[in-house]
Amino acid sequence: MMVSDITTVTVTVMPDAAGYGALLAPVGIATPYQSPLEFAVSGGSLSLTGETTTGQMAALIELAGDGPATLTYRFAEISGHYPEALFRHRDNRFTRAAQDLVRDARRIAEEVPDGHAAIAAIVNDTAEKFTYGHPPTKYYDGKEEIPHLGCGLTEGSCVDINTYLIAALRSAGFEAGYVTGYFFPAEKNGCCEDMHCWVVTRHAGAVLEWDIAHHLKMGTREICCGLNPKPGSRVAVAHSMGLDFPQAGVAGLKLIAEPVWLTGDGGTARAKLDIRMQKEKPGAMAGLSGAGLSGGNAIPVTDRAGMSPG
Repeated sequence: MMVSDITTVTVTVMPDAAGYGALLAPVGIATPYQSPLEFAVSGGSLSLTGETTTGQMAALIELAGDGPATLTYRFAEISGHYPEALFRHRDNRFTRAAQDLVRDARRIAEEVPDGHAAIAAIVNDTAEKFTYGHPPTKYYDGKEEIPHLGCGLTEGSCVDINTYLIAALRSAGFEAGYVTGYFFPAEKNGCCEDMHCWVVTRHAGAVLEWDIAHHLKMGTREICCGLNPKPGSRVAVAHSMGLDFPQAGVAGLKLIAEPVWLTGDGGTARAKLDIRMQKEKPGAMAGLSGAGLSGGNAIPVTDRAGMSPG
C-alpha cells in the first residue's frame, strides 16, 4: 500500500447543562492536500444525514449517558480534490450579494488585465474593508443579502470576512468556494480553540486558497494566496453556507464545522469543545479500523472523498 502520513483530529464535546442530547457534525471532505479516511464517535451512536443543497453528509450523534463524546477524524496526507459542489452558487441570505456589492466587484475586475489579477484585486479590496475581531453583531445580521461595505473598517471574524469575499468574487463571475475546518497554530502544539474557514478560487485551471483573516491577525493587508500565511496545520471538514439538514430539522444553517447541539426547535447551540491534532508517520497506509467496518460508531469515508454531488 502507499506510504502516507496520517493526521488525526479529536474533538471532545463536553456535556451540556441545558440537557441537549443530540449533535450535528460534519464528517470531513477531500482537498488537494488530504483525503479523509474515517470518522468515528465514542460516547454516543451515529447515523448519517444528508445536506440537501450541496450533497454533503453529516453525522447525527446521540449521546450515551452523561459523559463527554469524542469525535475522531482521520486524514491521509494524499492529494484529493475539492468537491465540485463547493464552487457552485446557491442563492440564500449568506451568499446573495446586494446590487451595490455586485457593481463594485465588477468594477474592480474590469480595471485589471486578466482574471487572475482580478481575483487578487478583489481579495485585497476585501482585506481593506475589515479589521479582525468577533463583534456581537455582524454586518449582515437581519439582512437578506450581503451588503456592500464602503468607507471605513468593519470588524469581522474569518466567517464574516469570507462571507463578503465569496459574494464579491461570485458577483464578478469567478468560481469560489467556502471551506470550513480547523487550523492548529504551530505554537500551540496540536491544539486549537475553535473552527476556521478559508476561500478557494478556481480560474483558468488554477485552484488557489486565500486566508485574509490570518494576514490581518499578522498585521498585514497585502494578501497572498496560500493556506498557511500563519505557520500551522489545517484540516477541512465541510463547505458552503446556508445549509439544510431536514432529517435534523435544521434549515438555513450558516455553516457547519464544529459539532453543534440540536435544540429540538430547528435551532443549534454551540458546544464546549476540546480540539486536538496529532500526526503520525506509519510504515504503510493505515487501514480502516474494525469499528469502521462493523462497529456502527465509525464510518469509512474514502469511497466518497471526491464524490460530493453538485
